[in-house]
Amino acid sequence: MIHYADDSTKQAVRDMWKICFGDSDAYMDIYFNHKYRNENTLIYIEDQKPVASLQMLFYNFSFHGSEIPIAYLSGLCTLPDYRSRGYMKQLIINSYQVAKEREAPLMVLVPQDKGVMSYYERFGFAQTFDPGVEALPHLSKIMDASNKDIYKAYEVFNSLYRDNDMTVQKSFTDFETIIEEAKLFGYPPKTNLTGMARIIDANRLISLYSSSHPSHSFDLRIEDDMINSNNRELLISSGNIEAISSSKNLERDIIEVDIKDLVQLLMGYHTSEKGETLSTLFPEKSPAMHFMLE
Repeated sequence: MIHYADDSTKQAVRDMWKICFGDSDAYMDIYFNHKYRNENTLIYIEDQKPVASLQMLFYNFSFHGSEIPIAYLSGLCTLPDYRSRGYMKQLIINSYQVAKEREAPLMVLVPQDKGVMSYYERFGFAQTFDPGVEALPHLSKIMDASNKDIYKAYEVFNSLYRDNDMTVQKSFTDFETIIEEAKLFGYPPKTNLTGMARIIDANRLISLYSSSHPSHSFDLRIEDDMINSNNRELLISSGNIEAISSSKNLERDIIEVDIKDLVQLLMGYHTSEKGETLSTLFPEKSPAMHFMLE
């Protein structure tokens, strides 16, 4: 049975995290004091106790000239004795509805490795963020240059990323937590993270894309085997979108995509490799995700 966490189950969620990930108590103190929220945590109850859980951390994301709320999946774990029973699958599917209710049209996560990445692909996630090669600006240098004034340091940090499209943005509160974590580990160098994304509300994302590309006109058919509301055919033209009937006689060819293809196209992920038509309609960008308390 799936529930939101509450104060009576918070410690069990933390204990589960410790068992599954083995993080230090110092790191977990930072995470559970600053990022954890009962109302953003789904738990699966079996044998009268939480046996699986996931958390949704909400950030803003720059997307085609707008900032949208997104849900970042974190801390997905199942106690060893309860694995391979489909509990995490149910939690992930339930998280889609939560994200939709919170008006977050996009969901992202950081997979631990290629094997985990293939697991999330079953749920409509696709890789949309590449790992970085070069180190990001060093947080300790930003703090030093700001005379340890965290408000000034945030202004510098924010200026580096705020105008970048397809980038997970950080609030001042997020930055405070990032600095606390960095101090704990001695300000290690950081790079962009490998990440995946999943569309929750295709209509909203395509509307934003269309508004920023008013000269593009085409018909789009979307297939999503997990979120039925994303299954639709759309006419995209003059900055607007219109739902069309599949039986309607159209002179233009229809671009057919599944939900994993669509998120890569909308985020401009390696679209230069997808042929002339798609690379023209969906210009290549450089999606970036970093400083996620990974």
